[in-house]
Amino acid sequence: MSFSKHIRSTGLVGVAAPLLAACEGPQSALDPAGAAADLIARLWWPTLLVATFVTLLVLSLLAVAVLRARRKQIAMPLNARQSRNLVIAGGIILPLAATIPFALSSFSIGRVIDAPLPDDAMTVEVIGKQWWWEVHYLDEAGERIATTANEIHIPVGEPVRFLLKSDNVIHSFWVPNLQGKTDMMPGRTNVTSLTADEPGVYRGQCAEYCGTQHALMAFLLVAEEPEAFDAWLEGQRQPASAPQMQAQVDGQEVFMQAGCAGCHAIRGTSASGEEGPDLTHLASRRTLAGATVPNRIGHLGGWISDPQHVKPGNKMPPSELTPEELKSLLAYLESLE
Repeated sequence: MSFSKHIRSTGLVGVAAPLLAACEGPQSALDPAGAAADLIARLWWPTLLVATFVTLLVLSLLAVAVLRARRKQIAMPLNARQSRNLVIAGGIILPLAATIPFALSSFSIGRVIDAPLPDDAMTVEVIGKQWWWEVHYLDEAGERIATTANEIHIPVGEPVRFLLKSDNVIHSFWVPNLQGKTDMMPGRTNVTSLTADEPGVYRGQCAEYCGTQHALMAFLLVAEEPEAFDAWLEGQRQPASAPQMQAQVDGQEVFMQAGCAGCHAIRGTSASGEEGPDLTHLASRRTLAGATVPNRIGHLGGWISDPQHVKPGNKMPPSELTPEELKSLLAYLESLE
């Protein structure tokens, strides 16, 4: 049980409510939903208490000194032995006594979190872009079997290995409810793992400043029951469904002729661009533009028409489609489930 939930269960909500306001939610390291995050939270709380005690102690001593000075009370000077003892106790013994237990605990927790996973653990490759996330699901041979963007699904209760890469600048992969931060370095593959103990939708975030839209470089991690995950992954492995309605047929033609296929891929068609997200199953995703806006037809139309208004500095240029062309394109993209 997380600390905030324990406070609630003990009936101290009224006292602790202001403190608990920021301790829960889909992007809180203090509301763990996995074993790794729980260990991190258990270390964080005593660290906070000790740091708070030290801060209050220092401020109290400072207040005493200020009050004595204002009252012109001059303390008796310390002799050499007393000064030496004060330096040893306050400058060496107490700091070591406060920091060594936390250092050892941190080292121990790190070893537990970084323990090797079983060879048959599912592997997901995540590549940090500017400013979105490319996600590939790999088979046992390391071959890509499904591709998505800005949304990661994992089965509840099963450890998942993540291969983290960047093809531009340094990013940092962080799902606060489930795990600590892991950097994504150009030219290098870093490895971390996630295990979700309970179903839910958790928000992930780039935790390393990476440029103009760093704050809007987010993603959703969906933890679901194994049966639901297997069904989702099987669907993601399939090529895009062929357009059925005339508006969708017209929209596919707009997609191919308006330059969209130069940057985006749609498996099952001739569109094979690699600069932007794979759109094969775009309609199945909850958000657009790195979890910046919901994936609804109005937001999708606004994103296509003027992406710089939604996310200034991103690499997607504005479109010059007529209203009829945009309507057809939206019909086609909405069919890509």
